[in-house]
Amino acid sequence: MLKFVNYIIELLPAMIIGVSMTLKIFLITLLLSIPFGIVLALLRNSRIKIVSKTVGLYIWIMRGTPLMLQIVFIFFGLPVVNISLDRFLAVILAFVLNYGAYFGEIFRAGINSIDKGQYEAAQVLGFSEYETFKRIILPQTIKRILPALTNEVITLIKDTSLVYIVGLGELLRAGKIASNRDVSLIPLLLVGVIYLILTGTLTVIFDKLESKQNYYE
Repeated sequence: MLKFVNYIIELLPAMIIGVSMTLKIFLITLLLSIPFGIVLALLRNSRIKIVSKTVGLYIWIMRGTPLMLQIVFIFFGLPVVNISLDRFLAVILAFVLNYGAYFGEIFRAGINSIDKGQYEAAQVLGFSEYETFKRIILPQTIKRILPALTNEVITLIKDTSLVYIVGLGELLRAGKIASNRDVSLIPLLLVGVIYLILTGTLTVIFDKLESKQNYYE
């Protein structure tokens, strides 16, 4: 037992470095892709057909192709047209473009579920379109889409493992290196436990957010 504990302690420094990269990618992607998704949702609902159709095509492409392929294309493909990004920027760009599309559809569904009468009531009260969206539509939309948003955010934390394809040292890569080096599954089991802790923490946070949004029921 003592030997096992000592081995886990030996693994922790590399795991901590991997977790820090995982969380860095996760947080930056979340902070950028959610606002991007809201913009995409609004553009998708635009009365200008060419705008709506163009955004619809973009969302279809991003949701219809694997995230790993998008990472590979951005990092290895863009240099062909003289656009070179370092590993981290390439990964962030791929994640934001991909998850922005998913969040866009989630927000669009939530926005479209709001009764049209609320727009009319806001207009009667003298609210501008921006104030109507910010004060009335968006809060109710967030309440309605939280379950779907939670699932997507949890998927995001797990999808960060895909960045190994460009050689970034995230959590799963740290576990694989230790597992291959020591010919042991223990590092991978530890990785699994860490992912469970991360996803469990996110679930608790979103459950609390959902309970706070009950005000809008």
